[in-house]
Amino acid sequence: MSQFSPQTLVIDAEAEIERIVSAMRTQLRTQLRRRGLVLGLSGGIDSSVCAALAARAVGPERVFALFMPENDSDPESLSLGRRVADKFGIGSVVEDIGPSLAAMGCYERRDSFIRQLVPEFGAGWGCKVVIANALAGKGYAVSSLVVQSPEGEKRELRMSAEVYQGIIAATNMKQRTRKQMEYYHADRLNYAVIGTPNLLEYDQGFFVKNGDGAADLKPIAHLYKSQVYQLAAHLGVPEDICRRPPTTDTWSMAQSQEEFYFSLPYDRMDLCLYGLNNGLDRDTVANAAGLTLEQLDAVWNDIERKRVATAYLHMGPLVIAA
Repeated sequence: MSQFSPQTLVIDAEAEIERIVSAMRTQLRTQLRRRGLVLGLSGGIDSSVCAALAARAVGPERVFALFMPENDSDPESLSLGRRVADKFGIGSVVEDIGPSLAAMGCYERRDSFIRQLVPEFGAGWGCKVVIANALAGKGYAVSSLVVQSPEGEKRELRMSAEVYQGIIAATNMKQRTRKQMEYYHADRLNYAVIGTPNLLEYDQGFFVKNGDGAADLKPIAHLYKSQVYQLAAHLGVPEDICRRPPTTDTWSMAQSQEEFYFSLPYDRMDLCLYGLNNGLDRDTVANAAGLTLEQLDAVWNDIERKRVATAYLHMGPLVIAA
């Protein structure tokens, strides 16, 4: 496929939308046997597209959206999420999960691990976890802690496995608490819960098990992120959401998805993943993604390593055969 380029990932948006909403209606009626759909709205592109698809599939009156800010959330996320709900006529509620997380010790548990490296860490400080870029040539991805003092001084520190796992375990409480709220409202309404990962996130395990990875249906998990943007434009998702860079909105410091998990911006990651999934030759994919062959090999190796490392996240409970 010598003509491989970003155009390869262009789809017939209207046809794909109709295919998805038809499948959603069938799944809801024949398999899930629920009356409507619940989802968390974050103000990001994926949840916005899923909200629009849900409204088209079952009508906005049978879609219910949750905004679930917490102490570290960007206020813009709530504002943008409300714009999406208003745009598509979806009922919604704000569930501030910050007090619940505080009561469970989410923030204090996280901070206690951070204080093993930064004893003075406390009120007024910011933090995030970043990962070494696969293109850095180290052959492995090492996560680091970034902290920012109240005076604005930033420091980046290596973490032990114990500190890293403790920080992530505490942070994952956020996604699991949000999912608990989604299922409360789904049970209350006899609705099904939508999961919002795109193919890149689903393939690479960019989700929390029994947190944002839990759902009854995942309508865009087969679409590359760039294809989700195509659907967003066709569905009329607000332009400022379409222009907003993908973020995690999990940490008190601003953080892109590239910093936390992926090697490249989503459009180039899509090309690399597509090339690997479809057995395209290295020269073709490297040229399309603007990479050297060595850089492409590093990205492909990173993709394969993440697939192995996150296989557990895709597993259901294991049982013993009778």
